Amino acid sequence: MAKFATTTLFKTSAPRAETLMDKITRAATKILYEETEQRRIKTERLRKARLEREAGLPAEAPKATSNGAGKKSRTKAAK
Repeated sequence: MAKFATTTLFKTSAPRAETLMDKITRAATKILYEETEQRRIKTERLRKARLEREAGLPAEAPKATSNGAGKKSRTKAAK
């Protein structure tokens, strides 16, 4: 059996060039990450504003309407 030197046994291959698909994937990932961060910041800002607004308002229970405007009664026709 032949003896192998570590330089010939474990050769490192040259790094492969970035393909067009790799470039597109990297750009799309960057765009999605930036949009997610912007959405998260906006959500935090709106949540903070809503909580501040709700803290300043007195708690009111919604009033139930008794006029039945949204209800329709169904009756079966006599046979």
